[in-house]
Amino acid sequence: MDYKQKVTGSAAGFVLLSDLVPGIVQEIRYYSTYNFIGDRIDGYEEPVALLTKEAARALKAASNQAMVSGYRLKIFDAYRPANAVRHFVLWGIEDLDLRMKPFFYPDLEKAELFEQGYIASMSSHSRGSTVDLTLLDMATGKELDMGSPFDYFSELSHPDSKDVTPEQHRNRMFLQDLMVRNGFEPIDCEWWHFTLKNEPYPDTYFEFPVSRESLKK
Repeated sequence: MDYKQKVTGSAAGFVLLSDLVPGIVQEIRYYSTYNFIGDRIDGYEEPVALLTKEAARALKAASNQAMVSGYRLKIFDAYRPANAVRHFVLWGIEDLDLRMKPFFYPDLEKAELFEQGYIASMSSHSRGSTVDLTLLDMATGKELDMGSPFDYFSELSHPDSKDVTPEQHRNRMFLQDLMVRNGFEPIDCEWWHFTLKNEPYPDTYFEFPVSRESLKK
């Protein structure tokens, strides 16, 4: 696959997720420094979630169903620019900084993060229909206990891990069932990661910044 031929800067098919799902909670980790690198990631100009219109509509349906059951969706990441992914790759190859290792990948070396599929050199997030999320209990305001935090790169984060409690496994399966019912597909190494099954741009990777301004161009 020719990476350069697949990258585009047009945000014409994207929306601001909070416009379609006003009650959604957002904690966009790659805009902050609390992530596995420890710096704000290239391309994240605002702490907002952008998605393709199709993925946003499907997520709205999932959000409505979650709220009926007493939960709200909490988004950690959605559309991720291609240059953000390059930031990840260069960090993996060149950067010797390991300051976030105890928090996000305590048992793995950097190269293993790529070898085991936790970080991809071309991410489905850059196609605009992938989301990383969890559930908040509306009664307590707290995240459901999933047995591992977002971006914890370990077999413990595999959805079917045998090292979590029955309650933690039920919480993971509740989230997975909710997302699958609304047209998303899970992956086998991260309980928080879902991609719209019928994504509108399966072969296109985008590189416009994560910001409201990108949607105005």
